[in-house]
Amino acid sequence: MTNPFEDPDGEYYALINEQDQYSLWPAVIPVPAGWTVAHGPTDRQSCVDHIESNWTDMRPAR
Repeated sequence: MTNPFEDPDGEYYALINEQDQYSLWPAVIPVPAGWTVAHGPTDRQSCVDHIESNWTDMRPAR
């Protein structure tokens, strides 16, 4: 079985938490508590692009 976090053909979400931190998340796995969908489901690269263009400061917001 392919690792769902590294599947180039899988669908993904770009998730965001209350600290304005992002995570790339496979759409086949339920979104964990404390995170919401910011982008997707869509292809992996689209989510990576979304994260790279929106997460410009790695520090927690609070």
